[in-house]
Amino acid sequence: MAAASETPTVPLAEALKQTARVTVLGAGAWGTALARIALNNGSLVQIWSRRGPLDLAQAVTDADIVLLVISMKGVASLAQQLRSAGVAPSTILVTATKGLDPDTTRTPSKILRDTFPENPVVVLSGPNLSKEIEAGLPAATVVASTDLAAAAQVQQVYSSERVRVYTSDDPVGAELGGTLKNVVAIAVGVCDGLKLGSNAKSALITRAIPEIIRVGAHFGANVETFYGLSGLGDLLATCDSPLSRNYRVGLGLAQGKALPEILDDLGSTAEGVNTAHVLMDIANREEIPVPIARQVHRLLTSKITPQEAVETLMERDLKPEYCDLSDHR
Repeated sequence: MAAASETPTVPLAEALKQTARVTVLGAGAWGTALARIALNNGSLVQIWSRRGPLDLAQAVTDADIVLLVISMKGVASLAQQLRSAGVAPSTILVTATKGLDPDTTRTPSKILRDTFPENPVVVLSGPNLSKEIEAGLPAATVVASTDLAAAAQVQQVYSSERVRVYTSDDPVGAELGGTLKNVVAIAVGVCDGLKLGSNAKSALITRAIPEIIRVGAHFGANVETFYGLSGLGDLLATCDSPLSRNYRVGLGLAQGKALPEILDDLGSTAEGVNTAHVLMDIANREEIPVPIARQVHRLLTSKITPQEAVETLMERDLKPEYCDLSDHR
């Protein structure tokens, strides 16, 4: 019989990767894709949805990781249901939802932190179009948390040959980057729908970066985060693909379609619409300049046409390029 010291051991992170019990809340395309990645990596995976037969309390019992992949409008109520379900304090709560709560203006991770102050909370965000992930195309993403051990555990569960996962200690920046880019994607869809060309689109995306940074820095995010995968990376993916629902909203508006018709055709949530409305509440309250988002909001509320939105942005006061980049107040 071999001595105990001779028994092969598996590093803790690798062991968790093989044996983690993961519950995915949300059976949409992104939730299903994330469930499949964890399953292929050896985790024990359950998928829960409101319309499914699985009881929520049963789904989260003994889970190492609970991953929320639902629309923003359901996060607050689901968080309360999870609390009633008795989630263990050791369970890592991960949010892959990108949006702002219309009632409280909170992000998903803030809702989770407020509801579960004892649990580690991790944000998963990056340039991740679910259809490409499902097709097995390579991608990279970020898991961000103030609890770096929890982020490292989630990293192990989701890292694979096709998906490269990085950690970050800036959940605020990672989450806001992934949230605010959806508003910009609507603007870029308008730009393409009006056939304004690559010059205009490049200028729009570039000028959107300091706007996103201003909001993020106001709430304590690290500026560097917005130049990473969950910031610039996600912005480029969402603004340059017909797979992006928010891009398609802008495209439809530029083609003269009504917003309800566009959303009905999508058949799924375009979080940038709600985010634009909530962002304006935040910007007005905190006095944060967000000229691009403001024109998107006016467009979504039928106060201007797509052409007028572009004209208004082009007519802004002349100034040095980098003045916005250096002022994060």
